[in-house]
Amino acid sequence: MQVHMDTIAVLGAGSGGAMTANLLRRKLDTDEADIVVVDRSTEHFYQPSFYLIPFGYLEPDQSRHVDDLLKPGVEFVHDAVTGVDPGEKVVSLEDSADLEYDYLVVATGHRLDPTATPGLLEAWQETDEVYPFYHYEAALEMGEALRDFEEGTFLVTQPDTPIKCPGAPLKMAMLAEDYFRRQGVREDVEVIMTRNAEHHFGVQPYRDKLYEIWNARDIEFRENFSVEEVDPDAGVVRSADGEEISYDLYAPVTPQFGQEPITENSPLTTGDDEHGGEYVTIDKHTCQHTEYDDVFALGDCENAPHSKTAAAARKQSHTVSENLLAEMDGRPLPKEYDGYAACPLLTEKGKAIVAEFDYEDAISAPVESKMNWIMDVNVLPSVYWDAWMKGYDPLP
Repeated sequence: MQVHMDTIAVLGAGSGGAMTANLLRRKLDTDEADIVVVDRSTEHFYQPSFYLIPFGYLEPDQSRHVDDLLKPGVEFVHDAVTGVDPGEKVVSLEDSADLEYDYLVVATGHRLDPTATPGLLEAWQETDEVYPFYHYEAALEMGEALRDFEEGTFLVTQPDTPIKCPGAPLKMAMLAEDYFRRQGVREDVEVIMTRNAEHHFGVQPYRDKLYEIWNARDIEFRENFSVEEVDPDAGVVRSADGEEISYDLYAPVTPQFGQEPITENSPLTTGDDEHGGEYVTIDKHTCQHTEYDDVFALGDCENAPHSKTAAAARKQSHTVSENLLAEMDGRPLPKEYDGYAACPLLTEKGKAIVAEFDYEDAISAPVESKMNWIMDVNVLPSVYWDAWMKGYDPLP
């Protein structure tokens, strides 16, 4: 008599997907469940490097093949997801046969869409002044432009959509201002960042500390600026209410959305009025889907109100793995995610503030130090690759 063995399908081999798959493989013997990870890309990028590479603070080679990240006993399917039917427990794939599952983990991340801002893609592709640095290719290209930049306006903008790592635009602005000082051209450069909100950072007390730093260093923040279009011929960004900002070097954050196979070809995002159905609807503490008990989600693709960072996905991966095992055993879900997120805010070369917070409160003090820089730039990349991505967590 053949005994049915559960299949756990993990959609996405980014931070949340890789960590969760490896955690589950550590907790489940190979004769207890099959674990299958699906991703259309074979490369996993260390995305926190994207704002460091242009300045030469990290080497460009910051990626790994997915096969090298996943533990033995985790199957990797290199294919694109085209839809999910949670009623039938089936994932549709572009080139392979349908994947049937017993439990599903959705970790598909954000979709970057430069075409969502009129003129942005053309400005990136056809000029030498625009580098949407959330794209790896643009981060690589931006280094030479920074080295050649001697005067004018350096502009960072954010879209109206939610974004992964909301601290990254601030880091880009601060590191650029510091870089221009070190290059001896700061007096001839204006540094501006915009956001369609009242403040550049949402959490206190880090916000006030950042304002203090920005005021001292003459970094300008334009609040309530909704990017409507980029005009590469005129070298300007226009807002929804007609305001214009001219730029000489421009680092826009690309608009970001849920992945279309999930948002358009599954019912997993329904009922999310706040984000218009762009994100998988989960319980913000258990990470379990609000309608399908055998579905969990984490990271950028879901609607829990936490900051979308790898540090958040790291904490969520433990919640998902433990709660999924409990669901398999018919036990109450034991683990609650408290909204933890961490954002090392690099203020200048050699200094950083570590912002840590959860759903309720700030956790760490807004202290600018060299040790925080060393931790983020010199220590965390190896911890990320060799511990967190492998399903081990040496830090509390």
